[in-house]
Amino acid sequence: MSQPNHFYEPAQGHGLPHDPFNAIVGPRPIGWISTRSANGTLNLAPYSFFNAFNYTPPIVGFCSIGYKDSVGNVQATGEFVWNLVTRDLAEAMNQTCAAVPPEVDEFALAGLTPEPSRIVGVPRVKESPVAFECRVSQVVQLTSAAGAAIESWLVLGEVVGVHIAQHLLKDGVYDTANAGHILRGGGPADYFSIGPEQLFRMFRPR
Repeated sequence: MSQPNHFYEPAQGHGLPHDPFNAIVGPRPIGWISTRSANGTLNLAPYSFFNAFNYTPPIVGFCSIGYKDSVGNVQATGEFVWNLVTRDLAEAMNQTCAAVPPEVDEFALAGLTPEPSRIVGVPRVKESPVAFECRVSQVVQLTSAAGAAIESWLVLGEVVGVHIAQHLLKDGVYDTANAGHILRGGGPADYFSIGPEQLFRMFRPR
């Protein structure tokens, strides 16, 4: 017997205590994005819409709901850095969610160390074990199916430099299971951690 479904049309509202969309499309990697403004002010902000989109060249992207400082900065400089959020950095990451004026440096606000990058002019988070230095490839304002502009901007960047802490490379393979990744879930405050107990393997059919 089939289970009853809750159906809704998003344009008409979901009719639930909290929008389920983010919980269904999740958990998701966190886009902890560092940027630098045209006048040199550092910015660090987490984005829950983030992912990788291509292998060669490697391209990652984040979407900003509203035209936030990160978008203005990447359009001004053409650069950003993605920093991995681990369980021990969760509280610091959460501090960088604060709605503060553009002149506030979130590195300082969260007690984090800006570490110079090798290729781009934007620093990475020194405390983070993995970082991608990126050059912006596209900034796209999203539209609805009807073609109406939405107040959301997708930023795509080519990864031009990768930093990985040596202890996370086991026989040359990145150790995702023990890296301490955390992921954004649904609800107003849900996050998930992953570890070796969640690991299973499937090889592609030949």
